[in-house]
Amino acid sequence: MSSMLEVCPVDELEAGSCRIVEWDGDQIGVFNCDGEILAMEDRCSHDGAPLAEGVLDPESCTIECHRHGAIFDLRTGIPTTLPAYIPVETFPVVIEDGLIKIEVD
Repeated sequence: MSSMLEVCPVDELEAGSCRIVEWDGDQIGVFNCDGEILAMEDRCSHDGAPLAEGVLDPESCTIECHRHGAIFDLRTGIPTTLPAYIPVETFPVVIEDGLIKIEVD
């Protein structure tokens, strides 16, 4: 059964920024890509680096891992460049009563 995890008020997550939340011992990055709010596991599938420490491109909705340069699509979790080739988990986002919430299992 899934749960809704409150992240923050939508106006606290500025365009081009990220907020990290923890769920069941895992880190989830919540990103604002020019007004589109997306949530993805904060762990590079190549070597486990925290993705939120990388470079966020809000126009393309991608994040580049700071260790080895793998780029991940924030909408799908699919890496678009090597060395990563395994997708990371993404999470549905809901904006409700001005709050960002993500659906977690």
